[in-house]
Amino acid sequence: MGDAMQAQVKPEPATSPSPRPYNARPMRLFLQQRPDSHDAPRFVQLMLQPDLFGGWELVRETGQVGGRSTVRREQFPDHASALAALERNRDQQTRRGFQLMYAKGTDAPR
Repeated sequence: MGDAMQAQVKPEPATSPSPRPYNARPMRLFLQQRPDSHDAPRFVQLMLQPDLFGGWELVRETGQVGGRSTVRREQFPDHASALAALERNRDQQTRRGFQLMYAKGTDAPR
C-alpha cells in the first residue's frame, strides 16, 4: 500500500527550441529576366537552407548569366520568417520583370 500512496511526479516539459516543421526542407528558386538582343540576361537565385544552430538562412545570388555574381546571406530564427522573406524577395523580383524559371523543394512557392 505504501507504493500506491507515493506522490506521482510529472516530468516538466523540455524547453528546447521548437522542432523543425516536417516539411521544412531546403528550397531553391531561380528567376531570370528576358534576354536583350545584345546583353546576357540577369538572374536572381533564392535559396532557403537550415543552418547549424537550428535557424534558417536565405541566400540571394544575383548577377548576369556567364558573368560575375553577388551573394548575400540573411539569418532567420525560424522557418516561417525565412519563408516569408523568400516570398517577399520573389515578389519584388517578379515586379522588376524577372520570370520564375525553376523551383525546387517541398512546397516551393511559385
